Amino acid sequence: MTNVTDLVVKAQLGDMTSFEQLVILYQDRVYSHCRYLAGNPDDAQDLAQEVFVQAFRGIRSFRRDAEFATWLHRITVNLWINFCRRHRKVSTISIDEPLPTREGEMQRELADEAESPQERVERHEFNQMVAQALDRIPVDYKLALVLRDVEGYNYEEIAAMLDCSLGTVKSRISRGRQALKKELEKKR
Repeated sequence: MTNVTDLVVKAQLGDMTSFEQLVILYQDRVYSHCRYLAGNPDDAQDLAQEVFVQAFRGIRSFRRDAEFATWLHRITVNLWINFCRRHRKVSTISIDEPLPTREGEMQRELADEAESPQERVERHEFNQMVAQALDRIPVDYKLALVLRDVEGYNYEEIAAMLDCSLGTVKSRISRGRQALKKELEKKR
């Protein structure tokens, strides 16, 4: 398999097949990141698609002084920030909310061999509580926390993605964790 640098160079020269291979290599990772930022699959899918549109438009200007993945995530973060500015309040609807029927409401259930129903409910409630708390903290903190604690990037990679200093990243993560903890304690 061709390495990422070769694919990037070829894509910069206009090779569509190379760009398509880059999309295939990174689409799951970009979507996952978009999903955590957007909080719902529809907005995440739109955001991920826009990331690759922007990457396609800007591939020739990519200087290769950072990893391609870092560049894609920087595009993702910028697009998310712009989205947040345009839509100050982002509302999400959980797919786990009851489904209305003629007889009343019915819970949607998914088969899961690994968890008991009680564990599934507890995990869902916890994830929902964390997602809601994340939505209530400042966007800069949320971005840093998602990149570090969900996506698993190190501080240097996050600094490159967010185009800020290492100290700023550490501060945002620390303050973000404090803000998240405070929000979660309000729910107790």
